[in-house]
Amino acid sequence: MNWKRWLPLIGILLFVYILIKIDLLNVLKEMKNVDFAFILIALFFVIMMFFMQTFKWYTVAVFQDIKMPFLEAVKINLITNFYGFVTPSKLGTIIRAEYLKKYTGSIGKGLCNFVLDKVLDIGAIIFLGLLFSFVFKDKLDLPIGFFIIIFLVFLLTILFFVSKQRSKFVLKLFYRKFIPEKMKEDAKVTFDSFYDHMPKKRYFVLFFCLNVITWINLYLITYFIGLSVGIKLDFIFYLAILPIATLVAMVPVTINGLGTQELTLISLFGLFNVEATKVFSMSVIGILMGILASLVGVIFIVREKN
Repeated sequence: MNWKRWLPLIGILLFVYILIKIDLLNVLKEMKNVDFAFILIALFFVIMMFFMQTFKWYTVAVFQDIKMPFLEAVKINLITNFYGFVTPSKLGTIIRAEYLKKYTGSIGKGLCNFVLDKVLDIGAIIFLGLLFSFVFKDKLDLPIGFFIIIFLVFLLTILFFVSKQRSKFVLKLFYRKFIPEKMKEDAKVTFDSFYDHMPKKRYFVLFFCLNVITWINLYLITYFIGLSVGIKLDFIFYLAILPIATLVAMVPVTINGLGTQELTLISLFGLFNVEATKVFSMSVIGILMGILASLVGVIFIVREKN
């Protein structure tokens, strides 16, 4: 039996357990009394999110010499957002590489775009979590120095693998031992195209900053949803809590962090005396907005197939 196929059930069962523990009626009551003015502001930032998400990887594509219209990039982002929403760790967004093949001629260049974007995404989350971890200084005894070392190692690893020659040296053993003979030529072509027009290191600061700004925009959505259900915490607390919840949600044991993210949010917001019902309601509204946003991608997927 393939146990991996059952992993998403962990998150779903955890989500249902939290819902039962909190009481569905209390959640519905919170959602019924939301302040729709804040919901409308959150929806504005949802629209902004699509353009900012697109702009950050589109900028990488420009420096890769991938020539494509920005509106086409927005459409691809809407499509990949759907696949990301329904897969663990949003790994479904890797399908972007297939859509970019139309403009690159090979899968490798699109894979490079995806990997750089994904790695810088994770780096930006860790950076935000470290930057605002002082919020927890009176609540938790966090080993900040240890996390800083991990972040620096993370950055050095990125800089190491940006070089084609260094990567080739490290991956040579994997290539010889684990790649089947009939796939070696394709693997070599993909590897070469992956590093074709790799952006120069000096531009990575720009890419990183765009990722940080994009995450801040994303967290503003949650902030205004929180205000709509009566969570009156300053945004700085969200910037400390949400990166941790995001990293937990990336653990591939559930679809889009369902269950694990809610448990983390309830625990961390609870440190600041925020009711679990309000936190869970905030999360549910965020999920509903995510579903609504992903349905836009479904429209484009159907049109593409037709």
